[in-house]
Amino acid sequence: MIMERKIKLKTLNNHITCKICRGYLIDATTVTECLHTFCKSCLVKHLEENNTCPTCNIVIHQSHPLQYISFDRTMQDIVYKLVPDLQKDEINREREFYRQRGLPCPKDIPPNPGEADEDKPPEGHGESDYHRQDEQVNVCLECNSSNLKTLKRRFIRCSAQATILHLKKFVAKKVLNGMEKYRDIDILCNDELLGKDHTLKFVYVTRWRFQNPPLTLQYRPRIDI
Repeated sequence: MIMERKIKLKTLNNHITCKICRGYLIDATTVTECLHTFCKSCLVKHLEENNTCPTCNIVIHQSHPLQYISFDRTMQDIVYKLVPDLQKDEINREREFYRQRGLPCPKDIPPNPGEADEDKPPEGHGESDYHRQDEQVNVCLECNSSNLKTLKRRFIRCSAQATILHLKKFVAKKVLNGMEKYRDIDILCNDELLGKDHTLKFVYVTRWRFQNPPLTLQYRPRIDI
């Protein structure tokens, strides 16, 4: 007979809490250089003034540390499974945040009727791959370079969990005729270069929270710094 061993949550707290705010991880984000994990909002705020990991002080990148952090979906799923009601409470807090500012919560915005062909998944893939039940974000993609074509349809609607890398591949396919050319595309918000692992939800909350939808992003040819 196998005996189940119960473990108190507090014995795991050191592994599932943010070392910056000391709370449970929300939008768990990992520094790719050292693999330390923090709440995404905590880490981004720290990196606005610093370029080092808050835990080990390793230099993440001299000039663009935000491009070297990555959303850790596995860790976040673990935290939500271990901590009762954390995900529910976080969703309620998010709705209250938007309510206090008189803005619609992205989770509660109904989908537009009749999505454009460009928004549909490519043939040959299962519907389950496209996160149709996820929170959705309306995005406007504007070209700010005369060296690239303008998209025929600038407005798209996609999962809030989609990343900037997904958009780079989308733009590359449409304007460079090849998804593999995504490295030649930069995506910006308010003239700020966005890291490839930023989710659209994160960009919306941190760069667009006080502005009206859609989330407006710009694309341009890559500029090496």
